Amino acid sequence: MTKRHVSLPDDAEATLRGFVSEVDDRLAAASGPDELADAVTETLVDLHGARDAYESWQNDDHVSPTEAARLANFDPRNATLESEYYAEKDEEAFARSKPLQWLWRQFDNTPLADNVEFALRFRRMLAGHLFESVGEGVRLFKGISMTYGHNIEMGDNVVVHDDVHLDDRGELTIGDRASLSDGAHIYTHDHDVVDQTVVENFHTIVGDDARVTQGALVRAGVRVGENAIVGSRAVVQNDVPDHHIAVGMPAKSIKIKPGWESEAIPVDEAGENRQEERRIDYDLPDDLDDFDEFQRDLNPPDA
Repeated sequence: MTKRHVSLPDDAEATLRGFVSEVDDRLAAASGPDELADAVTETLVDLHGARDAYESWQNDDHVSPTEAARLANFDPRNATLESEYYAEKDEEAFARSKPLQWLWRQFDNTPLADNVEFALRFRRMLAGHLFESVGEGVRLFKGISMTYGHNIEMGDNVVVHDDVHLDDRGELTIGDRASLSDGAHIYTHDHDVVDQTVVENFHTIVGDDARVTQGALVRAGVRVGENAIVGSRAVVQNDVPDHHIAVGMPAKSIKIKPGWESEAIPVDEAGENRQEERRIDYDLPDDLDDFDEFQRDLNPPDA
């Protein structure tokens, strides 16, 4: 084994349990998006040690415009996220996930985020409120970003390391004991190659015991098979079969894990693209107030 057990001093352990339990109770007691936003606001005010300044501002005491902007930023209703602009988002689900995602992001900006034991237990608790489902014993490190959060299913004992991006614009499933190394990017949506405003969503799967290593990118609609490995900086365009090791740009299976040859398909049969089977169709609202951020003429010159 490469890890050892680490325990906190008794006083610190008691403080940690009280901290996580109090925030968990605040979030669980919220009956709707506004109450949830209030709970997140109160939590962030306390985390940043800004209680006196925040209450003075709430009581209309004079503060500078800069201070007012800082204090207003604790409330997720005063913030926007990139995913808020996505036309196909589920408005009801997003109304709940936005405050929780805001708490996740802002917690990572506090000194407590660097205290590993505190931070892991806090994010595990928060994932229970934010994700579609999350198993036991997950370890979620600093700087993880996501699209919504509510389209993520995560199994038991998953490890997600620093600065991983979990795109769940479509649907993302991460199996038991899977590991995503620093800087990995897992996608569930693609853009049309001609008109990049056209988006297709997919179900992306990282199987049980799979490892996606440092800086790798997994494209939307891909399945990384059980017990498979994606090598560092690989770009995965097609499915990686169970027990295979895939490397390169684009990633290709180069071998089967030693001892698993009888369970795996041959290397020369790998590389299948099954993205279309995992497409997620959606309908846009009839009253959508849309806009084209690029304003380009997409007619080819030979048309």
